[in-house]
Amino acid sequence: QVHLVESGGDLVQPGGSLRLACTASKSALSIYTGDWYRQAPGKQRELVASINRGGSTNYADSVRGRFTIARDNPKNTVYLQMTSLKPEDTAVYTCNVEAQLDNYGHTWRGWGQGTQVTVSS
Repeated sequence: QVHLVESGGDLVQPGGSLRLACTASKSALSIYTGDWYRQAPGKQRELVASINRGGSTNYADSVRGRFTIARDNPKNTVYLQMTSLKPEDTAVYTCNVEAQLDNYGHTWRGWGQGTQVTVSS
């Protein structure tokens, strides 16, 4: 069983930066893909950023140029670097990861617990 632990959410002023981390437990050999979602109160969950097995990334139009997703396999971690934060970025951010379990093609996909990001002066 793989467990994901998220960290990095905080209260930050507009224009500020945060880095979110989503770390898989040692039962995962590596992270194949990672997605960051967010959900603000009263709104639908939104896919913010993705990184695939080859390392290619995609971003929602609302965050492109401000957010960067990255994968650090030795640390079993997917990051979301957020800059130039705006009040409308306020949401609970949750990661979804596909992890390698072994060298026989077994994988696992699951969700982190979510971390609150609040952008306010």
